[in-house]
Amino acid sequence: MRQFQRGSSFGSQNENIESVYLETTFVSYLVARPSRELLVAAHQQTTQDWWADRRAEFGCSVSQIVIDEASLGDAQEVQKRMVVIDSLPVLEVTEDAESLAQAIMASGVLPARAIRDAAHVAVASVHDIDYLLTWNCRHLANAQIMRRISLVCDR
Repeated sequence: MRQFQRGSSFGSQNENIESVYLETTFVSYLVARPSRELLVAAHQQTTQDWWADRRAEFGCSVSQIVIDEASLGDAQEVQKRMVVIDSLPVLEVTEDAESLAQAIMASGVLPARAIRDAAHVAVASVHDIDYLLTWNCRHLANAQIMRRISLVCDR
């Protein structure tokens, strides 16, 4: 799991508590059946530990994009994900967020199939969220890609 802090792209919503956008992979790892794969099991445990020990230190939120993604798949797993999501504020996917997601995609930094990843970043950025928590190491927890995306967000 990676915590990203972005200078001007992700600012604090509240001076007293930092904000966190929980991307879909975080929620999925939090409630998924324990994996037999060692690395996945370690990620699940790290996620559960953060939720139990650190969550209260942050204002956590999701977006409709998270809800849409979390609603796919096995019905029992969807139900477990939705229990977590239903307890969190939902950030609006604004026109500014849609425009920023399109700008991220137009920059070529992400492949066309990663539009939802761009949307997660855009929503978090437009709402001045301090951190984006994710296990998506291909596009979101990737320092080179996030640096390039941050440049688009700053513009």
